[in-house]
This record gives sequence, structure tokens and C-alpha cells, in this order.
Amino acid sequence: MTKATDTLLIFAALGAVYFALNVGVIPSPQKFHDDILPFLPWWGLVTFGAYALSWLGIGILTFKDKKQKHDELLQQIDEARAFYKSKGINLD
Repeated sequence: MTKATDTLLIFAALGAVYFALNVGVIPSPQKFHDDILPFLPWWGLVTFGAYALSWLGIGILTFKDKKQKHDELLQQIDEARAFYKSKGINLD
């Protein structure tokens, strides 16, 4: 399976468990159902956001360590500037 299929399968399974807990198919204590269950999607969203931002930050902090990728990106930037300059667009 691809990474997207794995991710979709995990979200579908978690959604099914959440739905089953919410409608009472899976029994849960009343305090859990009333006080914790409504906030689980938000907790998951915040957790995923923190995870994504941390990986983005790590990628930015270690970008200069990848010299080949850094040079490739700078070359692409120079090519884009030359392309737009030939079209009469000034990016400076």
C-alpha cells in the first residue's frame, strides 16, 4: 500500500472507533463520554499540527546541512529569476 492509503486507512479506523464510542456501540463511562470524548478530535488535530510543525522546523534547521539540495535550490531560484527577467518581470 502507498503512504496515502495507509494514512487514509488509519484515519478511517480512528473515525469508526470515535463514531462507535460517540453513539454508544462501544460502551464507555458516562464521564468519559461527556467530558473527554467531545475533545478527542481537537486533541488529535493539535497533536498532528505540533508534529507537522516540528518536522518542518527540523527540516528548516538542517537545510544548510544538505549542501547538494541547498545548491540545487539556489540554482533553481537563479533560473526562475532569469526566466521572469526575459519575460519583462522584475522580481528584485
